Amino acid sequence: MALTALHLHQLTFIFGILGNIVSFGVYLAPLPTFWRIIKQKSTLGFQSIAYSVALFSAMLLLYYASIKESNGTMIITINSIGCAIEGSYLIIYLVYAPKKAKPSLLGLFNLGFFGLIVVTTMAFVHGADTHTMFSKGGMRESVVGWICGIFSVCVFAAPLSVMRMVIKTKSVEFMPFWLSFSLTLCAIMWFCYGFLIKDFYIALPNVLGLAFGITQMILYIIYKDSSKKRQKDANNDDNLVIKKGNMIHLQELDVNIKKLGKVEKTEQDCNATFGQQNRLNAEVIVEEMVVEVENNNNNNDNNHNIDNIVNENDTKTKASNGEYHVEDAMCEGSWLYLFIHSTEMWC
Repeated sequence: MALTALHLHQLTFIFGILGNIVSFGVYLAPLPTFWRIIKQKSTLGFQSIAYSVALFSAMLLLYYASIKESNGTMIITINSIGCAIEGSYLIIYLVYAPKKAKPSLLGLFNLGFFGLIVVTTMAFVHGADTHTMFSKGGMRESVVGWICGIFSVCVFAAPLSVMRMVIKTKSVEFMPFWLSFSLTLCAIMWFCYGFLIKDFYIALPNVLGLAFGITQMILYIIYKDSSKKRQKDANNDDNLVIKKGNMIHLQELDVNIKKLGKVEKTEQDCNATFGQQNRLNAEVIVEEMVVEVENNNNNNDNNHNIDNIVNENDTKTKASNGEYHVEDAMCEGSWLYLFIHSTEMWC
């Protein structure tokens, strides 16, 4: 059953709306990246070439839709939004990019090259009305359409490098599934829209985009398990590194504890040795004093006066040394006991 004009118009409108919605989502995909750039106040090593190409593509398609004689509304709406979003991305990038890294050719590519295309097609390529410079359609629409088609093919061919990396590394880390799925869905919508309005400059490049999108999803299905296994192995390696680091830390703590124990033991040994030496010195002194007392007792009868002089001198000497009190020197047993008692307490 052939499609009526009403059905064709409805389908064209539906695919145009769906194409706008999906493309709007694709334009918003880099938003988390630029939010990080704003928070960190740094470009974080990201390159601006992808956003510059996206802005140029949106500007070129916007110009193409503006010179179409019909069915250009859906293309104008989404590419106007795309120009605003991609332009905002590039402004943010230029604000936070280092002075040495700021792309000087960015404005030349987006404005200079685009301006050259516009001026050339306006001046040397005529529209449907050859007498009006700004007329639509005609040869001008075809030339700009071919330019858009060639550039779109180049943009759709960009994922070839990503697919090569996936095959080489057997990892889908750099090819998110939902981004590939969104680009594939976007290619389907715009292919159907271009086919329904019979605009092959829009439909044909999206055939290539559809083929690359399906290929990306097939590669994702093939290598996703390898990526998960590699990520699991990497996590295990990280855990092993952490465990090794903890073991080293524990060994260092054990060594420090042992050293501390040795130091404390050494201090105790020193104190014990010092105490023993003090006791030995005290015992020697006591023995000498006992011998002295015995000698004094033996010579007490013959040398009473000399003994008194010696006792007085000995008393003064011990009093000056703090070994016993002067008032206790009257009793020999008292000063001997006090000396021994004070010596024991000192040890």
